Amino acid sequence: MYYVLMKSHDIRQNLATEQYLMNQKSFIEPLVLFYSEGPSIIVGRNQNTMAEINQKYVAEHKIVVTRRLSGGGAVYHDLGNLCFSFVVDAADEKFGDFETFTQPIVTALQKMGVQDIEVSGRNDILVAGKKFSGSAMYTKNGKIFSHGTLMLNVDLDVVTHALNVPADKIASKGIKSIRSRVTNLRPYLAPEFRDLTTEEFRDKLLLQLFAAPNLAAIKEKEYQITAADQKQINQIYTSTYSNWNWIYGESPDFTLQKRQHFTMGTIDARLLIQQGRINEVTFYGDFFGSEDVKAVADVLSGVIYDRQHISQAIAKLDLANYFKGIEPAAIIDLLAQ
Repeated sequence: MYYVLMKSHDIRQNLATEQYLMNQKSFIEPLVLFYSEGPSIIVGRNQNTMAEINQKYVAEHKIVVTRRLSGGGAVYHDLGNLCFSFVVDAADEKFGDFETFTQPIVTALQKMGVQDIEVSGRNDILVAGKKFSGSAMYTKNGKIFSHGTLMLNVDLDVVTHALNVPADKIASKGIKSIRSRVTNLRPYLAPEFRDLTTEEFRDKLLLQLFAAPNLAAIKEKEYQITAADQKQINQIYTSTYSNWNWIYGESPDFTLQKRQHFTMGTIDARLLIQQGRINEVTFYGDFFGSEDVKAVADVLSGVIYDRQHISQAIAKLDLANYFKGIEPAAIIDLLAQ
């Protein structure tokens, strides 16, 4: 087995590296990758990004959002989380067999003192009945990667806010995440492992996987990303993982109902979102205005559905002419979540 310890803390760079190593490099043995990143949300290939995230909270806290190649649900990462990925020939493993892929991790954690650990459902690992790891798979050109999370010391408070979509009436064809009871792994480790940083935890886990006494003993098994590799990785980063069309434009179409009562009347907005843009919006309600509210709908047509672009679009209008006595900021809040 070979291994790569990614140096970047940008999930988009790390996913690009994973994709590159799978598709462009060949190894005579399985490859294991380890990486961690700053605050970020990664949605599954078949999900509706906007339906998975609390857009206002994510924007305010500068949380990176991207989409991965594999299926499954949305997850939150920060530097308290360690990601692992196994890359193997498809002929050697069965796609969807998460238990086989995760067994080396489970065994390593057991050796580090974790008890009452089990693979549960199709792709989760539990400790004391709570989820601390989820996995997803992708296959192409005769290879499979199975990647997963290990929540060592993740800020669980952020998880509940960032992935807690406000209760608007939303109808989407995307695959919704199923929220489970989650926990951090740190309290379940043996005492000598509980105060490790994420990087130190990664190294201890790696040594368990290789049954090695220290990193020097397995140094020849480490693959170092070259300058030529990095050039191609950067291209994948730009074309895919930091590309708005991939992250949001790939989302299935969905509809929204945004309704709120104000002192000067109620606004009930119905929106159709296609490929991440407002295709159509209709306003209902008992609000007052001297001009036809259809002009607001027209200026929003084709606009990227997020706070910034909605704000820029309706800044062209004097909203007092359409929604008498209702502050423009309140209207933006209503429309943009």
